Amino acid sequence: MPDRRTIIILTAGGNFPWIVINAVAEAFDDVVVLKEHPESKVAFIRRKARLMGWVSAIGQLATMVTSKVGKGFTRERAARIMREHGASDQPNPSVTVHDVPSVNAPETLERLEELQPAAILSVSCRILKRDTLAAISCPVLNFHPGITPRYRGMWTGYWARANEDLDHYGTTVHLVDAGVDSGAVIYRKVVEPSPKETIFTDTILQTAAARDIAVMALKDAVAGELKPLPADGISKQYFHPTIWAWLWRGITRGVW
Repeated sequence: MPDRRTIIILTAGGNFPWIVINAVAEAFDDVVVLKEHPESKVAFIRRKARLMGWVSAIGQLATMVTSKVGKGFTRERAARIMREHGASDQPNPSVTVHDVPSVNAPETLERLEELQPAAILSVSCRILKRDTLAAISCPVLNFHPGITPRYRGMWTGYWARANEDLDHYGTTVHLVDAGVDSGAVIYRKVVEPSPKETIFTDTILQTAAARDIAVMALKDAVAGELKPLPADGISKQYFHPTIWAWLWRGITRGVW
């Protein structure tokens, strides 16, 4: 049996995953990132259209595009969140990053077989398929900006605010199964949002303020001491709001 010490982080990249990666790299000596190629917008809209129809798919894509632009106008708020929580979203050059086509690609499994990790943490990447999970012999965790099972899926901080449910605005680390954020919960952390929060800053706050539970869960995984928590509430999956629904809530209720 190899001496497993490596922590693997699976991600599609971006700023907010680096908040988690940096926190994990401070706690563990050997951290390796496997960065998959992001899903194309064409693939995204086709997938959403199959699930929800073309109108909703186009509306969700428009919100995604708006979020890219909107982040440029909320940099000051994002920077303040990072300062307040002592977090960094800047790539750490000391962390090894390997590019892979997808977290479910054969190349990913080959790399995992080579590295023999002690534990794996996914942060903003594709859903791991059953065959992929079956081929992995170590614990696989997911860092989810949202309180599961109540808020599974996308933009959960926004949806908690839209539902006036700030008691469930926060972050979860859970075991990965074949569902969407549906695995057994290891840690939850409720975070208090500022009235200044918007769909552009929710994930940053949920990540910066709760990155410690990623480290705690990984330490438990390495020690063989994972202890799932009881389920809390009805399970529901959320998706990107359509651009018109987002604008309507913002204008009529001030929930941006």
